[in-house]
Amino acid sequence: MSEIDLYDYELPRERIAQEPLATRSDARLMLVNRKSGSIEHHYVRDLPDLLLSDDTLVLNDSRVIPARLVGFRTRTGGRWQGLFLREDPTSGVWELLTKTRGKLVAEETITVEDRNGLPGMRLQVVSKTEEGHLLVLPMPPASELDEIPEMHTAADWLTHYGRVPLPPYIRDGHMVDADVQNYQTVFAKAPGSVAAPTAGLHFTSQLLRQITSGGTETASVTLHVGLGTFRPIETETLDAHTMHTEWGQITEENAELINERRREGGRCVAVGTTSVRVLESAANALGGTLGPWTGTTDLFIRPPYRFQVVDALMTNFHLPKSTLLVLVSAFAGRDLVLEAYAKAIENEYRFFSYGDAMLFV
Repeated sequence: MSEIDLYDYELPRERIAQEPLATRSDARLMLVNRKSGSIEHHYVRDLPDLLLSDDTLVLNDSRVIPARLVGFRTRTGGRWQGLFLREDPTSGVWELLTKTRGKLVAEETITVEDRNGLPGMRLQVVSKTEEGHLLVLPMPPASELDEIPEMHTAADWLTHYGRVPLPPYIRDGHMVDADVQNYQTVFAKAPGSVAAPTAGLHFTSQLLRQITSGGTETASVTLHVGLGTFRPIETETLDAHTMHTEWGQITEENAELINERRREGGRCVAVGTTSVRVLESAANALGGTLGPWTGTTDLFIRPPYRFQVVDALMTNFHLPKSTLLVLVSAFAGRDLVLEAYAKAIENEYRFFSYGDAMLFV
């Protein structure tokens, strides 16, 4: 058995949630105590009673952009799909992951369809990166230029033509109109993620008000979730895995709030592995002390990592052999995590992005 096989488990397909619950906070919440090993069953709406008055709840405020594009090769009519990764602010060139038959060549154009399937904007092929990603320049539609608003940035184009980039285990990645709202946290602000920070999807504005009315404070960080979050570990050892890079930020104000309340005995409760990644990356960059930080991180948290800031973790259930499952195992211990996952399957919890959650204390 290889090292990565230690982070594998069998999940019945029917346990993968295809839709969110009508009320976000009605999701189930498994409470796992790392010291005692006890496992209790609650609901997300119980958080005001489970959190302490001196806790700080840390939320990732990154906003999911409608990064999935669908269309056809203008010359041949062959179907095409793409996923927006980033824009070069100087040249305006976009970097995309793409899927189509045949080989795309420089100066060829792709016609992108809007959510109603109508042809619209075009993408002119520039070249490919060393990783095989496509570089393109966005262009207005070939006709009827007056029928779309003026576009200045990638966010403008994507708002008009992009689709919610659902992971493949939800309806094979095909969005419905409700996903525009459902696959977004209620506190999302900074656009830049191509996947939702899913632990945050369980919160409603009402629940957040109830939590803070009990004395718990909230703090924000930003981590723009990249496509690498879905990539399984394919190496036999964890050390051989190349971790993806994501951009993150924590402000001085939020860092000071977390530090002050921890000094007074409060816990830093990270909502989601993305929040963990910002907090621990910031602390590592600053010599073990949390402070303001902006940058990219390729931090791969795996046993026996020593957590410097995070005292408790709320997270969804993660894919087998994923870096996220390894992170949670580093925080709570692999045996306890896999025991909790087994109990979740036995008790018919809902898994992955639209599924239920866990709280490790």
